[in-house]
Amino acid sequence: MKALFIINEPPYGNEKMYNALRLALQIQKDAPDTDVRVFLMADAVTAALPNHETPNGYYNISRMLQLVLNHRGTIKLCGSCLQARGMSALPLLEGAQKSNMQELAAWTLDSERVLVF
Repeated sequence: MKALFIINEPPYGNEKMYNALRLALQIQKDAPDTDVRVFLMADAVTAALPNHETPNGYYNISRMLQLVLNHRGTIKLCGSCLQARGMSALPLLEGAQKSNMQELAAWTLDSERVLVF
């Protein structure tokens, strides 16, 4: 099965991305054959910047994204959203890839489950 998570919200300030990634990680644990795909859009693209520093005891989105990648998940980012935020030339979390709407459309049509956060 293929599960697509489309995330639009910033990594911090609310818990939508945190909850989306919690669910993605749980799916990877419970159904390891599931192809988990995460597409970051709008302010969510800022989550793919490396080396988030959060207070002890607080969730770290950068680490959660790395766990998704470590469990054979895929993380792609909206290229237009990166450009609009002046992030096109910045380094991204290792394994995260710049993408576009054409690829998101293909992923959407190819996925059995699409969840939007």
